Amino acid sequence: MKFCDMCGSYMEMTDEGYSCPRCGYTIQADEIEVRRIKDSQVEAIHVVEKREDDSLRVNRTCPRCGHNEAFRHVFMTSGEHAGVKQERIIERYKCTKCFHSWTQS
Repeated sequence: MKFCDMCGSYMEMTDEGYSCPRCGYTIQADEIEVRRIKDSQVEAIHVVEKREDDSLRVNRTCPRCGHNEAFRHVFMTSGEHAGVKQERIIERYKCTKCFHSWTQS
C-alpha cells in the first residue's frame, strides 16, 4: 500500500508502477519475485485440542442447570489506564453436565 508524496491520496498499482488517481503522480514499483512452494515441501500441522480433563474440577453451582461441579480456568490480564498499571484475575467456569460457561472477575 502506497500513498502519494504530493497529495497524500492512495496510489493504485499499474503496469508502470504506482499511480495517483487524484494528481497523476507516478513512481516505479520495486520488483517482487513470487515463488510457489510445491505441495511436497509442505509439512503437516497437527492440531492438539485442550481436553477438559486437564482442567481443575471445583464445586461451583451452575446458574443454568444447578449442577454443583464445574471446570475452572484462571486467566490474568494486565493493562494500563491513565498511566496506572492494572492487573486482574478472571476465573472462567464450565459446567461438567450441561457445558454452560460463566465468568467471575
